[in-house]
Amino acid sequence: MMDLIKAVKKLTKPVADRAALAIARAILRVIDDSLPIQAVQIDLLSGETRDKVERLQEYGFTSVPLPGCRGIALFVGGDRSHGAVVATEDNRYRKKDLEGGEVAIYTDEGDYVYFKRGRIIEIKAANGVVVNAPTVTVPSGDVIASGISLVNHVHPGCQGGSTGAPM
Repeated sequence: MMDLIKAVKKLTKPVADRAALAIARAILRVIDDSLPIQAVQIDLLSGETRDKVERLQEYGFTSVPLPGCRGIALFVGGDRSHGAVVATEDNRYRKKDLEGGEVAIYTDEGDYVYFKRGRIIEIKAANGVVVNAPTVTVPSGDVIASGISLVNHVHPGCQGGSTGAPM
């Protein structure tokens, strides 16, 4: 019976080894964003480095992670010569303490767009927010800039009087 078990283990070992090599944690070292599909150099097991590994991203979203971020690499059939990084995470810069259902886009410089509960969008940008559009429409409410209301401000008249509020 022991001989049969040893024989089965010997026969299945190559399959088990390839399966064990199919998914790996990775550290991204070099990122090349000039190609049609972003390529990265990754460190895997101790002393194992892979170059020009494809980094797949979700449609409509793109980023260039910083060296040192973590990722998950998949290797089809456990073949370490053909892999793809399918997820990245950088806990050094990730915006934390979000509530369930909230979403944030962030940078390593601390800027972010934060979709909060209650349909609130918070934007933080050190050098201000630039909206490049021919028209910006605010369907209801007010726009306040430097403490001045767009709806309720008045203009001093050229003869010492004041104009009324805008209509």
